[in-house]
Formats: sequence, structure tokens, C-alpha cells
Amino acid sequence: MSAEAAANANYGSTASGSSFYAAMRILPHAQREAMFQIYSFCRQVDDIADSDGPRPERLAALQQWRDDIDALYAGHPPERLKDYVASVKAFGLKREDFVAIVDGMEMDVPQDIRAPDLATLDLYCDRVASAVGRLSVRVFGLPEEDGIQLAYHLGRALQLTNILRDIDEDAGLGRLYLPREWLWHAGITNNDPARVTADRALPKVCAPLAERAKMHFQKSDEIMKRNSRRAVRAPRIMSKYYRAILDLLIARGFAAPREPVRVSKAAKIGILLRYAII
Repeated sequence: MSAEAAANANYGSTASGSSFYAAMRILPHAQREAMFQIYSFCRQVDDIADSDGPRPERLAALQQWRDDIDALYAGHPPERLKDYVASVKAFGLKREDFVAIVDGMEMDVPQDIRAPDLATLDLYCDRVASAVGRLSVRVFGLPEEDGIQLAYHLGRALQLTNILRDIDEDAGLGRLYLPREWLWHAGITNNDPARVTADRALPKVCAPLAERAKMHFQKSDEIMKRNSRRAVRAPRIMSKYYRAILDLLIARGFAAPREPVRVSKAAKIGILLRYAII
């Protein structure tokens, strides 16, 4: 089974309906297979972290993924990672980036993240998003330095947008990713997700986070502009799609009640038509 087929089989409409899926479908076969392997890996470890199973069992399952990654790079890949061997070799994918993703997912497992300090939030974004970017830019074929910088900025832009979009959904899971320092600055001194998301001062916290996301989008745009259009087609589609989400969130505002925002089908098609074709 191809990596793309496996991703669809495992995750159904979640994969096929996502901006990731649309962006990756434009890639040549080998790159597409590698990206769907990365996608499948991320989804499987994320599903472990987000499950409602006992925390010790989730920690053990994540550790097994670390052991399997070690085995892959030692030349003895377990069955679920055998198809990754060719991609690791072809694109120079780094073991430490796969491990960083597991470490990031694990940050939610011993206890739910609630109002992390800014340094911890940035570490979380680096592990769960920018590490994915570091794997991806190798597949896309970007130069080393620009690739690392693009992963740094675009990963953080996407993850901060996710955090702003999913405030209420995360609160329902007992999680709160808004930074502690900015909550205190807004006069919010507790970290109970339900109370924080209902607080009238919440927009004072979300606004600077949105500005930080916009800065990272701008930096990633600067990097993509100086690289070949073909190499940055997929990350540019992801960037434009998530920037559209951020713009919708800013236009809606962050005061309760918050209606979900969605990029229209027409807007998605417009992004693909503009950036998928060289």
C-alpha cells in the first residue's frame, strides 16, 4: 500500500479534506510518498497523545515509537516503518526531527498543558510543527539554511494559528496553550481553560499571539520568495491557506462566543490555482 493510500485508510476524510492533502497531491511521486509517510507518522503519534487512554499507557506507546525510530536508523526497521527506509535515504531525513515530534506530542501526556510560559510554548511549537517542517523542507529540496529557517518560521506560524483557532476545542480537552505571561498581563491569573476562555479579557491575550503568527508568516514569505517556485509550491499553499484562517479569526475577534471559521471552498480552489501551477 502506498503512503498516500495508507494515510487515507488510516485517517479518511481528515486526510483527504485537509490543506495538507491538497498541497501534497501536487508533488512528484517520490516526494508525495515521503510526505504522506511523515503525515502518517505525525497523525499516529498525535492520536496516542490525544487519546483518552491511561497516561502511563500513552507514554509507553510514545516510547515505543522512539524505539522504532532508533531501529529504523540502525538499519533494522520495524514493520510499520519499513516503507520509510527509501525516503530517509533519498531525502536525508533526520532521526532527531522524528524524535522531536514524539517529544512534542508527549508534552501533553504526563499532564495537560495549561498556560505554558513563552519559552515552553515556543519549544512545543518547535517540536510539533517546526520539526515537521525540517523533515518536509528536505523532501521539497530547499537549500539547507533557507529550509531550516522556513521550517522555523512557517511551523510556528501554522501552530500559533492552530492554537488561536482551537481555543475552545482545546479547553474542552482540559488544555490551554495561551502563554502565561500574556494572560497575567491581561489580568487573567488562573489557568482553568473553561474560565480563561470565558474571560472578557481574552482578546488582549489573543491579539499579540495573532501578531506573532503574522510576523512568522511574513518571514516565511520572504524565504519562499527567494527560492524556486517549484521547491516552495507545497509550503506556499499551506501558508496561504493558514494565513486565510488567521485573517478570518482576526476579523471575527476572540471574545466569547466564538463561531468556528472556515476557508470557503472557492478560496481554497483559488489558492490551489494560483500557487500549484508553475
